[in-house]
Amino acid sequence: MYLTFFGLNEKPFAITPDPRYLYLSERHAEALAHLLYGINEAGGFVQLTGEVGTGKTTIVRSLLAQTPKNAEIALILNPRMTAPEFLLTICEELGIGVPDAACGSLKDLVDILSDYLLRAHARGKRVVLVVDEAQNLSPDVLEQVRLLTNLETNTQKLLQIILIGQPELRELLSRNELRQLAQRITGRYHLNPLSHDETVAYVRHRLRVAGATSDIFAPAALNEAFRLSHGVPRVINVICDRALLGAYSLDRHRVTTNLVRAAAAEVFGRRCTPHWLPWALTAGIAALLGIATVTLWSLQPWSTRSGAARLSRGEAAFTGAAPAAVTPAPAPHLAELLAQHAAETDTDSAFARLLALWGAKYQANSTDPCSQATQQGLECVIERGSFGQLRLYNRPAILMLSDGAGTSHEVVLTALDDEQARIELGGTRSVGLGELSHFWLGDFVMLWRPASSPVKALSAGMRGAEVRWLRRSLQRLHGVADDAPVSDLFDAELAALVRDFQRRHQLAVDGIAGVRTQIAVAGALGAPDTPLLSAVDTDHHGG
Repeated sequence: MYLTFFGLNEKPFAITPDPRYLYLSERHAEALAHLLYGINEAGGFVQLTGEVGTGKTTIVRSLLAQTPKNAEIALILNPRMTAPEFLLTICEELGIGVPDAACGSLKDLVDILSDYLLRAHARGKRVVLVVDEAQNLSPDVLEQVRLLTNLETNTQKLLQIILIGQPELRELLSRNELRQLAQRITGRYHLNPLSHDETVAYVRHRLRVAGATSDIFAPAALNEAFRLSHGVPRVINVICDRALLGAYSLDRHRVTTNLVRAAAAEVFGRRCTPHWLPWALTAGIAALLGIATVTLWSLQPWSTRSGAARLSRGEAAFTGAAPAAVTPAPAPHLAELLAQHAAETDTDSAFARLLALWGAKYQANSTDPCSQATQQGLECVIERGSFGQLRLYNRPAILMLSDGAGTSHEVVLTALDDEQARIELGGTRSVGLGELSHFWLGDFVMLWRPASSPVKALSAGMRGAEVRWLRRSLQRLHGVADDAPVSDLFDAELAALVRDFQRRHQLAVDGIAGVRTQIAVAGALGAPDTPLLSAVDTDHHGG
């Protein structure tokens, strides 16, 4: 959605373990070195642990990409299985044929695997078993894993085993009954989260791999991303991806601290406070306590003033004081409004309001809304975009909102500026774009009145009334009088006008007036019978 907006080739913060995005911090480089050691050196076990989301699986993928030619890898991603199933999975990963009669027999499976390992050793091959999520291995399977290390020649083990898992794996292997297995682990490494500097470098690295040519995240935003994610790569990815989406929806090319904080609030399902707020609250409470102490001290009996004098002054102050100003109740938040007026946010209600803005009628429980619009000379545009795109189209739209419970709401947007939106929800409401972006992921339905129907893209060599409308509209935007002659041929001059308009309005510059370009042209003109999101300067349309 936001790739073109930020000049990216692909999503930089996808949570899939793509080795191209592997950022080798000092910790990750050491972890990868331990795994490569497990492949290249004859030995027993290598153990790699780390918290959820620290990049273990990504390192495994990178390991597979660097596998030596003489190595064969059996990768098990979900080891929650019985011992026979575990052995059978190893055979399947190595391409070993197993007769049906042997599938349930531990002895037969071990014999088949042992025979294969001996033949692989004779060919100069090294066989490596990589078990991800190894904390899910049952004790029975772990014992079988230990027994596999007994498969050996006089000089070396026939099977290298790499166990990768969460910290619970360390606890599992520390059990007394598994001490024989633990004693065979020749290398252990625990992967910690990224440091602050590594987090900053990690985010910038992923953006560069995705094609970014500038720093999209402000330095303070990167600091906030580290604070809120605690340096866990997977959490960093989710927060940064949501922050990019938030910036796109607000038509901002720079991700700020507030956008990161708002993204984290959505990820964690709770509001994220600035790092300074607890200190500010502490200082504020201390100040209030100080004021209260001074006030109480002044009212104590040991004050030099007499009690009667204090009472007299107190009564005078009380009787002469003006009534305290009543603070108006704060405007309800959007979440409250959606809950209060949920019955008004269905499709029928939304389209009835939107069509009414165009002077058109809507009949509930009839044909679909867009068909009703077409019958009245209007066309539906159903897209996923940003506030910037809505400003470009400059027409009221139905925004598809989703509340915290996952309930969908359809709300009509009637006005939009750089900071606020005006929506119809239990009356006309003004909502900040920051708050609105928490509920809107970019889906909208808009109506417009085309020059002719059905709408078609206009390009060089075409003739007709639609071409004449396009030329006249662009000439108006350049201040040319309406009485000037207008050709109905789409020639090189008109193509140049289209490209100029597209360039100034950040559309794809191709000289072809597709639907988006036609909508933007009509929106820039602001015809008298067209409802607009913002007032159009009728005295000067040129740019």
